Amino acid sequence: MRTLKDQFIKYLQKEGRASATILAYAKDLDQLIDFLADRGITNITDIVTDNLEEFKQFLKDNKYTLKSISRKLNSIKSFFKYLIGEGIVSASPAGGVSHPKYEITPPRILSPLEYRALRDAVKDDVRMYGIVELLLQTGLRIGELAAIQLQDISIEKNNIKIRAYESHEARKVPLNSTAVNAIEKYVASRPKTKNTTLFVTKTGNPFLIRNIRTAVNRYFRIAGIENAKVNDLRHTFVVEQLKAGVPIVELSHMVGHKRLSTTEKYLEFIGGAQTEPKKIKIAEL
Repeated sequence: MRTLKDQFIKYLQKEGRASATILAYAKDLDQLIDFLADRGITNITDIVTDNLEEFKQFLKDNKYTLKSISRKLNSIKSFFKYLIGEGIVSASPAGGVSHPKYEITPPRILSPLEYRALRDAVKDDVRMYGIVELLLQTGLRIGELAAIQLQDISIEKNNIKIRAYESHEARKVPLNSTAVNAIEKYVASRPKTKNTTLFVTKTGNPFLIRNIRTAVNRYFRIAGIENAKVNDLRHTFVVEQLKAGVPIVELSHMVGHKRLSTTEKYLEFIGGAQTEPKKIKIAEL
């Protein structure tokens, strides 16, 4: 059974699925395989719906959140869909297993007072000031920000090239004057290093995603901003641009959403509909 799981993981890699998604699928399926093995089930064709219902109950009993359980079921359903496509099984025992219902937590949108407080908190840390402003003024994903190279920035054209990675396509993101000023201020004091990554440590090594997240969270606490995460700066950017009248199609491309419907979900935070779009130039927060 584990061999089939490994084949499925290789298939996902060929399909260009995100590494975090692939890792989650692998862990979810390993957990299922271990659960079934403990009950004497080692052949994929011996799995029935009741086994998966039992696994679902096992997860509930072990205090997994409903959201986590739903994600694990997604992994299992996708696995069996792949097996059917490969002709390994004829039907999916996961088809009759329902997802637990749970409330989707709406994105956290920072108020102007909050993001100004965050800006004040980082103002004396030139690197973190540059990071916060870039996230807030462009809506970049934290992974995209960590991957920016010096040569990706065009101050003359006021944009940043975001390179293609995993399932995300390359795109160019416009920079407003606040973002440009923050970048220039940081680059002027950036440690001298052969490394071309924009944001680096004091020793000239790339500033890693996990360390960026930890640093931003620290400044959230210093600023007195509760229940906020790094990605909330991205959410805030999208909402503020919609408020400012940036056309939703342009905005969707700007932030790298694969589907326009993803961007449309933010309309509820500006009253359910965008007023007549009036500009493409991004607003400064």
